[in-house]
Amino acid sequence: MDEQNAEPGVGARAATIYALVAHRLAAFYDHGYWITQDQGATLCSEWLLRSKQRMPMKDRRQLSDLSDQLASQIKTSLSREAGLYTAHELMESLDPRHISELGASIMEECVRVLKEADAE
Repeated sequence: MDEQNAEPGVGARAATIYALVAHRLAAFYDHGYWITQDQGATLCSEWLLRSKQRMPMKDRRQLSDLSDQLASQIKTSLSREAGLYTAHELMESLDPRHISELGASIMEECVRVLKEADAE
């Protein structure tokens, strides 16, 4: 199979969900805006292209939906101040050089959510 057309594995898909959660929370806490499913699917495509991977629109929408659900859960469980901190920390941790315990726990949740969705 051509490496550029490789289907992303669990790790890449979970990382994409993580990136979408970070962007959703940052948009919400910084600008009062919630990213739509279609916008999330477009962001998903952009993240996958960074690793030279592609995914059908149906699958990108699934990742967008999973990130929406997870980001919504996080948003409802945090105060505004904690949400601002979380959004900032997640955006910072998109840089692989940034070590974040919070980011690691959110990544674990992304993997869990993805595995649950794959099992259905």
